[in-house]
Amino acid sequence: MVDWVDLYLDRVKQALTAAPRQALWDAITVLHEARMSGRQVFVMGNGGSATTASHFACDLAKGAQVEGCPSFRVLPLTDNVALLSAYANDESYDAVFARQLGPLVQAGDVVIGISGSGNSPNVLRAIDLARERGAFTMGFVGFDGGQLKHRVDLAVHVEHDCMPQVEDVHVVLAHLVATTARRLAEDAASADVARQPGVG
Repeated sequence: MVDWVDLYLDRVKQALTAAPRQALWDAITVLHEARMSGRQVFVMGNGGSATTASHFACDLAKGAQVEGCPSFRVLPLTDNVALLSAYANDESYDAVFARQLGPLVQAGDVVIGISGSGNSPNVLRAIDLARERGAFTMGFVGFDGGQLKHRVDLAVHVEHDCMPQVEDVHVVLAHLVATTARRLAEDAASADVARQPGVG
């Protein structure tokens, strides 16, 4: 029994150690620029990835707030149960994210899909719509990356073959991105204060 615990934790550690540093930094930079320019950020996923999307949006909206710096304009497409179930029932489950996104997304916005397999049809459909509208698209994926890896502008790929552990790592990376985004905002706010007349 103890061996199973050690094995699970060791595999999560291996996946974290192999996390793509450059892609993570690129994701942080894109989100920081979206924040500073007032662009919207949309996040989506299914199952465990839906909870990660909601958590990520919460951390960006509240946890990354910095006085003197714009707040993130972020919306999880996972949280309106009435709207999700209406689109799923009346159209198809494949439409639940794209139909929410359609009236809202604009060129320059950021749309993030989280999918362990990279093959969730509703995520792919929304990402395709986002790209048609000129939004920047980002995917958090696992396994071989699936279709999503090749259909986004930026993929954060956890190359691992166990879904629970991929989801574990995605949560950690979402925390990393939100925490680092807060640090960038703090630096930006400090620089603005330093540039004010009579300061420094």
